[in-house]
Amino acid sequence: MYTDIQPALPDPAVQPEFYDGVAVKRGIAWAIDVVVVALMVVPAVVLTAFIGLFFLPFLYAAISFVYRVLSISGGSATWGMRLMAIELRDTAGRRLDFGQAFLHTVGYTVSLAFAPLQVISVILMLATERGQGLTDHVMGTAALNRRAI
Repeated sequence: MYTDIQPALPDPAVQPEFYDGVAVKRGIAWAIDVVVVALMVVPAVVLTAFIGLFFLPFLYAAISFVYRVLSISGGSATWGMRLMAIELRDTAGRRLDFGQAFLHTVGYTVSLAFAPLQVISVILMLATERGQGLTDHVMGTAALNRRAI
């Protein structure tokens, strides 16, 4: 017998509109977020008297981590996700709080650090009915089309 382990999230069989196009929107949102973080890195490099150029990948990673945790905990979506009208929800259907945003960002960062994990995550987003990535599967979260107000 099948039991839904995520009862508060919309059922994709009953309410597919919550998941329509989410995988593509996540990809576009990710690209937007890469640009946003890159724009944040520029003043950080200038403020470090260009010493930041010597450790640019680490500077970028640190700024990206803080950006993602703060934006996800502040509205359950990064700026890119907000532009694409999607948001993350937990197993109870609630927006992510600071702790959940932190853990989700840790999962995202680990996935980026190890290419096979990122590939698995993208495949899962494209192949599963809820469009969940690897971190989403571990945490029970899902990206949904934002509800109309």
